[in-house]
Amino acid sequence: MSPSFTTLRWRLFFTLALMYILVYFYRVSLAVVSADVSRDLALTPEQLGSLAGILFYVYAVAQIPLGPLIDRVGPRLVISGCGLLTTLGGLLFSQAGSLATAMAGRVLIGIGTAAVLMATFTIFSHWYSKQEFGKASGLMVAAGNLGNLAGTAPLAFVVGFMGWRSSFLVAAVLQAVVTLLIFVKVQDRPAHRPVAVPTEQQDKPAMLAAWGTIAQDRSFWLLAAIAFCWYGNYLAVQGLWGGPFLMHLIGLSREGAGKMLMWTSIGFIIGSMLTDRIAQKIFHSYSRTLLVGQLCLAALMSGFLGWLTLLPLWTLPIYFLGIGLTVSTGVMIYPIIRASVPITMVGTGLTSLNFFVLMGAAVAQQGMGVVIAHCGGYTLEGFRAAFSLPVAGLLLTSLTFIFARNCPAGE
Repeated sequence: MSPSFTTLRWRLFFTLALMYILVYFYRVSLAVVSADVSRDLALTPEQLGSLAGILFYVYAVAQIPLGPLIDRVGPRLVISGCGLLTTLGGLLFSQAGSLATAMAGRVLIGIGTAAVLMATFTIFSHWYSKQEFGKASGLMVAAGNLGNLAGTAPLAFVVGFMGWRSSFLVAAVLQAVVTLLIFVKVQDRPAHRPVAVPTEQQDKPAMLAAWGTIAQDRSFWLLAAIAFCWYGNYLAVQGLWGGPFLMHLIGLSREGAGKMLMWTSIGFIIGSMLTDRIAQKIFHSYSRTLLVGQLCLAALMSGFLGWLTLLPLWTLPIYFLGIGLTVSTGVMIYPIIRASVPITMVGTGLTSLNFFVLMGAAVAQQGMGVVIAHCGGYTLEGFRAAFSLPVAGLLLTSLTFIFARNCPAGE
């Protein structure tokens, strides 16, 4: 491989990573500013859950048309168009004076961010071989988690300095700049050193035919189920309810909760860079790595049912670091689905799976808000009832994933 091709790949990677960093920021930032937004817009826990969840409902539903659109129009144009919507949504959310306006902004952000990761992985499928894809996708998730990191302690600090509205306004401006950069600099395919594609896979299947092929695979549904609960558990903590839990039950300030959730982001970043190597060197399987990691995640998530409040304060960073490390094994869903479909269906396959990933986040965030509102509010009883649902779901789907087809690592 020539140095020039390597340089092109790194430039491509870093440009796309800037966009995904902003995507992740929007996913998780509401946890830190939940008290500020709730106060300014006079929101109940149920309304806060709806405001958080609407982004993910829209994000999930948008996967359905965006997958085939990525395959047919090209990922660069799809990312660029969606980036404009994200910019508009960010501007609207930052100036919202009511729940309805804030919801409208979150809807636009949900649509705009929906295509970014899957379109990025589609680009990777042309720039990286199957053997390289797992490492590249893991590194991209790790890079994106810098946005996760920014949405914790750094955001809490900035909000304390300039307020949540100005903070999100700055994010919208950055979004516009990165969108222009993507449009100008990114190439869907390398011009001179394309990743080899078998001749029989060159023809693009019709949209319904692609969906039909994917839906007939039983292992896809088992993967979709564990993906639903994986991301539902993660965003239940990092995207919304981890902040209120730490503030109301542990007694931390907004800044303290942000610092604690930062450890989850650090764990996710570290784990995302190591998971592919663990899959190849230890488990020799993406499927087994995913299964073991999710069982460990379920065990740690049970802390939100009550025993987390009994731990000494100095142990909590270790606990949240562990959450992040085990969450990172969930990125194995992407090399698994990549290996399961022809290259001409990668966009459809990834977005079909990602529908369940983001729907899990939406259902968890909104559903937990409803449970908390009706089971005692921000009390131990309310949080225990709310967290019991995603924890039980993750344990059940992890056990059923034992029957999924094994996906060897690096093949």
